[in-house]
Amino acid sequence: MYIQQLNPTGNAGLTIIASLTPILVLLILLAGLRLTAWLASLIGSIATILVAYLVWRAPVAQVMYAWLIGALVGTWAISWIVFWGLAVYNTLVLTGKFDAFREWIVRNSTNDARIQTILLAWSFGALLEGLVGFGYPWAFIAPLLIYLGFEDLKALQVSALANNAPVSYGALGTPIVILAATTGLPLLFVSASVAKVVAILALLPPWILLYLVDKWKGIKEAWPIALVGSLSYILGQYPIASFVGPYLPDITGSLVSFAILLLFLRVWKPKKVVTFRATNGDGNSKFSRRDVIYGWLAFIILIVVVTLWTGPWSPLTKVSMFTLKQSAFSSLLHKEVTVAFAFNPFVAGTSILASWLIISVVLRTSPRIMGEAIKRSFNQYWGGILTGVFVVGLAYVFNFSGMAYSLAWKASDLGLVFIIVSPLFGWIGCALSGSNTSSNALFGVFQLTTAKLAGLPIGLTPALNSVGAELAKPVAPQTASAGVSTTKYVRKEGIVIRKNLPWAIGILIYLIIIGLLYAFLLPGLFK
Repeated sequence: MYIQQLNPTGNAGLTIIASLTPILVLLILLAGLRLTAWLASLIGSIATILVAYLVWRAPVAQVMYAWLIGALVGTWAISWIVFWGLAVYNTLVLTGKFDAFREWIVRNSTNDARIQTILLAWSFGALLEGLVGFGYPWAFIAPLLIYLGFEDLKALQVSALANNAPVSYGALGTPIVILAATTGLPLLFVSASVAKVVAILALLPPWILLYLVDKWKGIKEAWPIALVGSLSYILGQYPIASFVGPYLPDITGSLVSFAILLLFLRVWKPKKVVTFRATNGDGNSKFSRRDVIYGWLAFIILIVVVTLWTGPWSPLTKVSMFTLKQSAFSSLLHKEVTVAFAFNPFVAGTSILASWLIISVVLRTSPRIMGEAIKRSFNQYWGGILTGVFVVGLAYVFNFSGMAYSLAWKASDLGLVFIIVSPLFGWIGCALSGSNTSSNALFGVFQLTTAKLAGLPIGLTPALNSVGAELAKPVAPQTASAGVSTTKYVRKEGIVIRKNLPWAIGILIYLIIIGLLYAFLLPGLFK
């Protein structure tokens, strides 16, 4: 059995630098050379394999097998989910039901720009994040806000910062799925750990949105909508994430938040209306009530099928046809560690495929439109499929070879101070790759191992990594490129990123405070 070396270079400093090779390569390729994510992760995979073989002296056959296992996990645990989520979305677009749902939201959002911001950027944005992710909330919410009279840059900033809280459960929970897969922690435990952090984090963004739209006046006059918006999202998100799983929290959080906000607006309105453009009652809707009902029905079908299929009560999640694994002996933990891929044909992605088929039948979707939905989904996501293969393969080599454990070897010396550093790794990883999922794949084992060695709660540091990653989305070039694609800031991502950066750093500091409070006051919640 391959034995992982803690200090293969004989110098702790050089070993740490060697351990950081995957991150440094991605930094240069993504931030420096601005390569596309799939190509950068391919080159990063090759570099990581070479370092594993040349520096850590890991057997090349075992390294390649570990990479293959990671590639399979990236395909089956990530891409299979996201692809069928996109198929659902594209089917709704092609049948007109998404536009009907969107128009209904706009027509019910009142004329007040601050309320429009909470309803559209916060609540509806979470729905898009939960279903599709990967920058789509920016791309769809920003044009809506611009249509309502928002200036382009303001619309992009509001869309980006509203998207902070939902990202860990984005694209039907793929960041949490991969975090559980790489760390070996139970999926529901990881989902619940992240939910505890996100529940506190989600209290802040609606207030920031009010400030961005109308400064302190917005907070003074419209604070009830921020309070109800944050609490209603938490009400829909937290129970599902804690007791069902990571696939639906954003969707349920969004729909519950939206419903409660609409009910709240029946009994409360701001005394003064801040309007950029009047929309209520301007013309008749081109969609019928039936179209709107079918739009809602599609999301309800998705929620019911995925909940019944993937919940802890379902026998489908426990099926395993075969398992591929590669083991090594950890000199740091003094025990065998394993990277593995267990093939279950009934994974969450298959439940979304089943949902798509049911939705297509209910909407009476023609075979031609179903085929077009699949074609669009592939055209939109083929790069993401390759990125999932390469970046998770990279992460599994990073873990199997011992790089992650060598990094944890010295990071654990920080002790409780590591709580401050932990979210920074997630933040940097996502800022480079544009992907919470990639950041979790790369740093999950490192975060868990450091927590064990430092005596920290084992669920807290992986959760901080994931939530730290989501806070980097507003400044991630990959995400910003997708987000600005429907505005006049195409290929001007730098302007948007510079505008978002102070807020992203401020919310990151807030996250660190949350982590410290949990570590000092309630560590038992993460054990």
